[in-house]
Amino acid sequence: MSAKRRRFTAQFKANVAMEAVKGQRTIEELAGLYQVHPSRITAWKKTSG
Repeated sequence: MSAKRRRFTAQFKANVAMEAVKGQRTIEELAGLYQVHPSRITAWKKTSG
């Protein structure tokens, strides 16, 4: 049985992207904290502004 695909709300994406923009933690730290691949965080960061 395959795992269900995770869906992220716009609010979650915005919060993670804003933390990445602030630069208080590295992308890798945020990825571990939120259980998201680092490339996803980078993509959300680029689209946020």
